[in-house]
Amino acid sequence: MDIASLPIQGEASGILRAMRTFEFVFCLIMMDKVMKVTEVLCQAVQRKNIDIGEAMKFVQCTKEILQDMRDDGWDDLVMVLAYFCEKHDIVMPDMSARWFDGTGRPCQQKNFITNEHHFHVEVFNAVLDFQLSELNKRFNDRSCELLMLTSTLDPHDKFSLFETQEVLLAKNFYPQDFMHDDLLTLELECAYYKKDMNHDVVFHTLDSLSDLCRLLVQRRKLDFDPMIYRLICLVLTLPISTATTERDLSSMNIIKNKLRNKIEDDFLDDCMVLHIEKEFAEEVDNDYVIQEFEALATPRVKFS
Repeated sequence: MDIASLPIQGEASGILRAMRTFEFVFCLIMMDKVMKVTEVLCQAVQRKNIDIGEAMKFVQCTKEILQDMRDDGWDDLVMVLAYFCEKHDIVMPDMSARWFDGTGRPCQQKNFITNEHHFHVEVFNAVLDFQLSELNKRFNDRSCELLMLTSTLDPHDKFSLFETQEVLLAKNFYPQDFMHDDLLTLELECAYYKKDMNHDVVFHTLDSLSDLCRLLVQRRKLDFDPMIYRLICLVLTLPISTATTERDLSSMNIIKNKLRNKIEDDFLDDCMVLHIEKEFAEEVDNDYVIQEFEALATPRVKFS
């Protein structure tokens, strides 16, 4: 007897029946629509090269799309549901009929509501409200204010976003790092900072705050604008995404395995850096490493 022709029994049969119910199909299609929106934001904020301003734009756009879906997306969802149910022979209930909770017994019914009210208000709207609530919680007004103020330091387009709100940023969010005299100095530096950067063409092609900070060190401009440099360094400590670090920490077992169970902290730190920045490590030439190693001391055997 062909095994494939045997009837599905037990738990598998129950799962199949549950998957062919309208409630399951409704939740599946609804979450597909919602997760497609949040997936874009999730992937965007995990990029290494994303800056604060761009991240805030993605957050704002995601909020607006979810809000539009909550206000005007119900009819489109019903059309998709009707097509899917008809295609797969799934019974779609009458949305104007009464919703029966539980097993449908009269004693279990608490409110007289329709199927449309249940699926629209208690499920569809509730899910979107939860998504919007989580985004508002993670990106509250104070966090958004901090991120938007830091975006004014962005060197894109010849420092076009730069404003004199850096004093407000330092005063409200870094009071322990800037005393009263430092704030006065920072205010004076801001008046010269943008003009100085605009006159130097080297600073016109920068793409991020980290590039700006690196170039300031190389050109020794931090001696002229120490408060601006301090503020930029503090802004660079703001994590836009911790996904890369979390993935690398979870892979620590690969580095510290049974053969390296007695690895010291310094060596582990070096291995973790190479693992985290593997893209940069792959660009290092082996011959250059050998030459640097030979230059440290006279080896017994020549490597090259």
